[in-house]
Amino acid sequence: MTYLLLLGGIVLLAIGGELLVRGSVGVARHMGVSPLLAGLTIVGFGTSAPELATSLQAAFAGSPGIAVGNVVGSNIANFLLIIGVSAMIMPLAITPKAFKRDGSALMIATLACVGVVMFGFIDRWMGVVLLVALAGYIIWAFLSERDTHDSEAIRHEQEEGDVASPETGIWTLVAISIGGIAAAVIGADFLVTAAVDLARGWGVSEAVIGLTVVAFGTSLPELVACVVAALRNHGDVALGNAVGSSIYNICAILGITAVIHPLEVPPEIMRLDIWVMLGVTVLLVVFLRTGWTFKRWEGAVFAALYAGYLAVQASIA
Repeated sequence: MTYLLLLGGIVLLAIGGELLVRGSVGVARHMGVSPLLAGLTIVGFGTSAPELATSLQAAFAGSPGIAVGNVVGSNIANFLLIIGVSAMIMPLAITPKAFKRDGSALMIATLACVGVVMFGFIDRWMGVVLLVALAGYIIWAFLSERDTHDSEAIRHEQEEGDVASPETGIWTLVAISIGGIAAAVIGADFLVTAAVDLARGWGVSEAVIGLTVVAFGTSLPELVACVVAALRNHGDVALGNAVGSSIYNICAILGITAVIHPLEVPPEIMRLDIWVMLGVTVLLVVFLRTGWTFKRWEGAVFAALYAGYLAVQASIA
């Protein structure tokens, strides 16, 4: 039964994230919201909804290891697994001006995450700081949008039919969004319940489960979106999705979860995983600055690093 709950949770999370993105971006287009802001806000929150639901469920269930490990592990998976696999399918090119903005925000958010994790306890005021920083990033993106056309990739995605047909009514899109939220919340409940049972039954720490199984499950919407974008030669969409989702994971998910329920950080995350996340983020920026393209061999390196990371986690468990 536990394995069925685990599988069902992952499936519902993937479906919920997909429905939420399709519905919410369609609503934004009907309301005349700019594609860039739709990508940064609605799409970003949409693909991160599974992580938010899972972390909140874990926090209320008294499993802070899963709540914090889910965010850190999801960011590691976003880069090593998702960008790695996507780049192996198709090299990922990105607009330098856009990545200078979003890459800077990613590095600031990552360093902020390292800072709060090293305290050993994420209090409510830390969550407020992260949320304020996220609001500042959105305002920064809005102001910079006036002079750029960095949203072209998202616009192409809409024109290709990746989000929703223009003929779809707004109330249908609202219903799709609500259905996506419901599926994500139910899937998160299934996944956390199964993960806690597995952790207790195998003698594995909750932090390790959160960093691996739960993090991978909640990263499925990003993985699907990035692979599809790579297949359609929209490398900037794939990179933007992973980078934007990682910023939201830190600022929104840790922030909201800490404000609602302060979190204790497991020692194993402080010893290893937070540094892995920081190192991977720095390596991503370095790779992208060499020609503003994430090449196939670089993707293979990232995928191999993720396999090594999982092997280390298995040996620790």
